[in-house]
Amino acid sequence: MTSGDSSPAVHLGLVVSPQVEGLLSASLADSLPRKLSHRFPGVQWLISAVREDSTTPPADALDLLEATRDRMLDEGWDIAVALTALPLKQGRHTYSRQVSAAHASGVISVPALGATGVATKTVDAVVDAVGIVLGLDPHDRQPPEAVAARARQLATDVEDVPDEAAPVFAARVVGGNLRVLAGMVRANRPWRLAAGLSKSLTVALAAGVLTLVTTDLWLLSAEYSGHQMVLLGLVSVAAVTGALVVGAGLWERPRRRAEREQVTLFNVATLLTVLTGVAVLHAAIFVASLAGAYLLVDADVFTGVTGEAATPIQYVKLSWLVAGLATIGGALGAGLEDDDAVRAAAYTRTD
Repeated sequence: MTSGDSSPAVHLGLVVSPQVEGLLSASLADSLPRKLSHRFPGVQWLISAVREDSTTPPADALDLLEATRDRMLDEGWDIAVALTALPLKQGRHTYSRQVSAAHASGVISVPALGATGVATKTVDAVVDAVGIVLGLDPHDRQPPEAVAARARQLATDVEDVPDEAAPVFAARVVGGNLRVLAGMVRANRPWRLAAGLSKSLTVALAAGVLTLVTTDLWLLSAEYSGHQMVLLGLVSVAAVTGALVVGAGLWERPRRRAEREQVTLFNVATLLTVLTGVAVLHAAIFVASLAGAYLLVDADVFTGVTGEAATPIQYVKLSWLVAGLATIGGALGAGLEDDDAVRAAAYTRTD
């Protein structure tokens, strides 16, 4: 199916379960191109629909999402949305949709949309999923060229250089796609990562409370320089980020050379998403530690132990040290997290 004859073009692929194909075929052919053109004016939408049965219920939402992305890469689509008759399960929760901007893919459970007006609701859900992938809300109007560039997630100005080192290639891809990459990270909403990692957050906060009243840390914080404090913060954030990315298998490898640019952008966006989320976690622990320091650490006792006046600077240094150690402790909690919980917190949106 195709829609329109103007450029630029975006190729949307639909993976349709045979159980819902009969309910949706007419709407996907007629309403979907029209609503996409209304939502994203000036963009030519090329729509391909393939028939593919889903796995045996209950379906794991993230597994279906990643299978949809694999089909997108195989077919050469820009965005992919799967329409299934199965409920989308993630742990104990059931969702009507799972969308990931980093994957440029989404999965929609058609029965979960309701018993009436199924075709209309499904078309609207597909359009909304495309908007999430593009990082655009319903009122955000972007030039067609910007929409197409965001959808493709590829650097048209990056040429293939034989035997090029992976870091050099990654740097060229990122340099040619800074705006696209920023949109991917923003759509992932990384500031919500900490809230989705309950075990890491619990371990980090518990470590912070326990270490705050340790006099040995008072002595260390009084002696540490600003450079040492900055290094500690960087190491703590990097430790948790690495634990999450490696432990949950968030880093992908391209299966063929043609996928290198898109997979590189996916990996960088995922890394920046997790890094930003962990930095937010670190900042939250620092603020909590600073409040706890003023509440629990007596100024006279601190001065007696360290020989330094209990100035605001000393309280900030103590809180920063505690936050750094607590965030490193959160790396242990990150190892306790379920892989699906980490993946979902890192780059998916559910309803």
